[in-house]
Amino acid sequence: MGGTAKRVTSFDVARLAGVSRTTVSFVLNDTAGQTIPEETRRRVLDAAKQLDYRPHASARSLRAGRSDIVLFSLPYLPISASTGRFAEEFATALAERNLTMVAHLAGVHGRPLADVCANVDASAVVSLERFAPETSAALRRAGVSTMFSLGGDFVGPDRIIGKLQAEYLLARGHQRLGFAIPGQRAPRFMATERLHGVEEACAAAGVEPPTALTVGPLGPVAARAVEQWCTQSVTAVAAYNDETAMAVLAGLRVLGLKAPADLAVVGVDDIPTASLAAPPLTTIGFDLTDTAQFLADRVAAALRGEGSELGPEPDEAAARPHVIERESA
Repeated sequence: MGGTAKRVTSFDVARLAGVSRTTVSFVLNDTAGQTIPEETRRRVLDAAKQLDYRPHASARSLRAGRSDIVLFSLPYLPISASTGRFAEEFATALAERNLTMVAHLAGVHGRPLADVCANVDASAVVSLERFAPETSAALRRAGVSTMFSLGGDFVGPDRIIGKLQAEYLLARGHQRLGFAIPGQRAPRFMATERLHGVEEACAAAGVEPPTALTVGPLGPVAARAVEQWCTQSVTAVAAYNDETAMAVLAGLRVLGLKAPADLAVVGVDDIPTASLAAPPLTTIGFDLTDTAQFLADRVAAALRGEGSELGPEPDEAAARPHVIERESA
């Protein structure tokens, strides 16, 4: 039966290196204005490595006046492929700026967001949803100095993605389009923006706006939406994402129909299983690296009190949305 592990402290590093704790602090924090002999610096660094020493977060926060924790608030499960990829890109971009991302599933029943931030000592919060006024106030009281919301403070490539879906289908002679809203919850601003993109493309082409219907994740449920589209002479559907598009394909199979002969279908995300769908799914691929880098820059600058000095947000087209053509459309 193991005992309680003892945390390695700067005192242990100082004792092994044969220096004072103040010297350890100067070396490990690279304190400006201090002249430390190179041989002493090397002894401290070697001792810290040998002991696998990690500075305590609360001590770093006390010195800097803030923590390096950025809480990324995800509204609910399931997390889409594009959201998962963005979280990875964002975490990497923050790490490059000496910041640490902690993900929090805000939709899971549990402690309020402000309580979680206080627990992990987060200095910044980034959310996929707009902050309610009462939430913003609670976060301020919890010590959060920086808040950004995707869709509120930043505009992603979603409208361009929806427009690209519609333009692809319209170019193939389809005059009546549908839009498949996921039956499971999705970030509202993303779904709305993609639908607006489809609507704009339809308006520019002089055709009727898309018929937007909710598509459940099961074939028999999705079949009801497919049946309704068919009765309204819809010949092609732009889906919110690939999972929703594959539900539409399942609905077609339930009714004995096929894509694209009876209903063309285009998804979004190019998830690994998109090419394995029956038929293989035409989809929209895109890259959120630039968006993640820009947002990390904004967060880091705001934490330094330099938020107003940043340039304009990168063009939505920087995500480079493009059609990946397969058999479903």
